[in-house]
Amino acid sequence: MKTRQDIIREYKERKKPAGIFHVKNTANGKFLLGSSLNLEGPLNSHKFMLTIGKHRNETLQKDWNELGGDKFVFEILETVKVKDDPDFNLEDELTLLEQIWIEKLQPFGEHGYNNEPKIRQA
Repeated sequence: MKTRQDIIREYKERKKPAGIFHVKNTANGKFLLGSSLNLEGPLNSHKFMLTIGKHRNETLQKDWNELGGDKFVFEILETVKVKDDPDFNLEDELTLLEQIWIEKLQPFGEHGYNNEPKIRQA
């Protein structure tokens, strides 16, 4: 039988998905585009910060406050396909995905909540 320590160790050692996500306002279509080497962290963090009213993106927070959390979805758009190749670099792959998604969705101005081209989070 697994001990609590075994379960915690396995959780910490498992591969965390890297990729692109968005927080989308379903009422007006605006969204915040983001990326991370550990997708679970930022998605939880965005939801938590919005829920307690302390999100650093004021426009997103204002819309959340006015429309309510049920008008927002938190979705993973794409994960990095990890290759079994000695030259594979997770950060480089994520950078490439970021460029593709930024170009594709243009998450600035009227379309999105992004204020700067850098979308990577911890």
